[in-house]
Amino acid sequence: MRRRKRAMEVFSMSFLDVVSCGFGAIILLLVITKQAEPMVVEQIRADLSGVVSALRTRLEDSRARSRSLDAELAHAERQAAAERAVVSRLRGELSQIQGAFDATRQDLETQSVIQGKLAEARQSLTEEMRRLNARSPPRAAQRSVIGGVPVDSEYIIFIIDTSGSMFGGAWPLVLRKISETLAIYPKVKGIQVMNDMGVYMFSTYAGRWIPDTPARRKAIIKRLKTWTPFSNSSPVEGITEAIRRFHAPDRKISLYVFGDEFSSGSLEAVVQTVERINRADARGNRRVRIHGVGFPTQFSAGAAQGSGVRFAALMRVLAQRNGGTFVGLNSTR
Repeated sequence: MRRRKRAMEVFSMSFLDVVSCGFGAIILLLVITKQAEPMVVEQIRADLSGVVSALRTRLEDSRARSRSLDAELAHAERQAAAERAVVSRLRGELSQIQGAFDATRQDLETQSVIQGKLAEARQSLTEEMRRLNARSPPRAAQRSVIGGVPVDSEYIIFIIDTSGSMFGGAWPLVLRKISETLAIYPKVKGIQVMNDMGVYMFSTYAGRWIPDTPARRKAIIKRLKTWTPFSNSSPVEGITEAIRRFHAPDRKISLYVFGDEFSSGSLEAVVQTVERINRADARGNRRVRIHGVGFPTQFSAGAAQGSGVRFAALMRVLAQRNGGTFVGLNSTR
């Protein structure tokens, strides 16, 4: 009788023991891991907290340093702005001083040139004009004079060169000198204004006197600011018109000729023409006085135009021959 083989037991006790031990080991590992994990996390958290704290400290230090640097930069910028303002002010003052120095030097040079040219003009006067000057009657000993200019007239006439050189180079000074001239005559019986061509400033008063009132004086100055009728840069026509139209035996009249050049014509012919129409009476008094004011628009520091010298020479002789005064300005300011 054959012996039956014994069936193999897959899940024997040994196998189960091994499996149980394996599961137990895994569970033990899990238990050990779970117990160690909080400690690791806490250690990591503590380490990270220290790092964060250190970084925060460094950040605060950096911010404080940045604020300090910003304050220093702002202070430096304010100082730089103040120093720039000081430099700008000093440059402006230096420019003003330099301008004043240059203007003074130019005035001195211009005055020297004018004096030299006038000396040349006096030397170049013809013998006939010198003879006329020698025959000039002496001025009255007693006369109302301000700044060398007789101011005893009751009527005044302004004859103004309105050419481009005058309007563009000396007009503010012309306005000021006319205002100053009016100021030395507090009250007169009549005023008239025309240009060197004999053109009247106010056509409604052509050929007759403008009443002397404060309002009329202001109107004259206001109108003169933009009054530029045609001019040939010669005072002959204006002087002739003024004498022929306004002279009278019972009137004391002064002409004030404002100009900068005598562009053409004979000086001697002009003197003789004025001599003829502005005749002297038995006592040697002329019908009108003739004053002249010369503006140096034709002069510069290095040169002088002949027309400017001719005007100065002409007005000097006319003023001397006709009881007036000639004033030559050395600056247009």
